[in-house]
Formats: sequence, structure tokens, C-alpha cells
Amino acid sequence: MRFDLILRVGAKLVLPFILLFALYVQFHGDYGPGGGFQAGVIAAGMVILYALIFGIRAAKQIAPPAIVEMMVPLGVLLYAGTGMAGIFLGDNFLEYTAFAHDFLHAHEWGIFTVELGVLITVCSTMIVMFYAFVERGRS
Repeated sequence: MRFDLILRVGAKLVLPFILLFALYVQFHGDYGPGGGFQAGVIAAGMVILYALIFGIRAAKQIAPPAIVEMMVPLGVLLYAGTGMAGIFLGDNFLEYTAFAHDFLHAHEWGIFTVELGVLITVCSTMIVMFYAFVERGRS
């Protein structure tokens, strides 16, 4: 697609807004529908669109496979670590009351950390699966 000027320019215009929408869904997840899973899929969709328009080699430059593969367990560790932090602070798994001096702030920080772990895991897993399907059959 290196000769499709309209697609390349259009993608360059749309990609930042896709990322902005993913961040909006992530940060709005505390108060309404949305959160880490949806934001992770949207962010991964941005990388996949970039790969479809500019090529897999260009996508691997902005999202290197080694880093993306390390992000999968990092997100899971962030999610599980938030739960374990509650246990170590004297509460139940994924109970956020010990994270701050009042319940409201503790709940916000706990949910945000959990949703961030979900975002990282889902986004990186989707990108890893896309890379695996694209490279299938190539030697």
C-alpha cells in the first residue's frame, strides 16, 4: 500500500484520535461503561491499522515484538499485584480500602491500577496474536 496516498494520509490523521479515544475509554472506565479491556482492544486496533496501511515492518518498529511480548505478563502482574497489595496491607484480594486515607480515593486508585493492568495485557495480547497470524507461513 505504499502508493495509496489517500489511505496513508487518512490513517495518519485518524491514528492519534484512535489513541485518544482509547485513553478516554480507559480513564472513563471508573464512572461508566468501558475500561481496560475496551481501551486495550482499541489501542491494539490502532497498531493493527498502522500495520495494514504502512506494512508489518513499520508496525514492528513502533511496537517491537520483544517489548510487546514482555508487556503481556507485565499487565497480569500489575493486576495481580494490586490484589496482592490489598492482602499485604491487611485487606482482602482486590480490596482497595488500604490504598489511601479515605475510601473514595482508595477505590479510584485501585480500580485505575487494575484497569491499567487489563489494558496492557489485552493490548499486548492482541498485537502478539496479530504478529503471529501475519508471520504464519513465512520462513
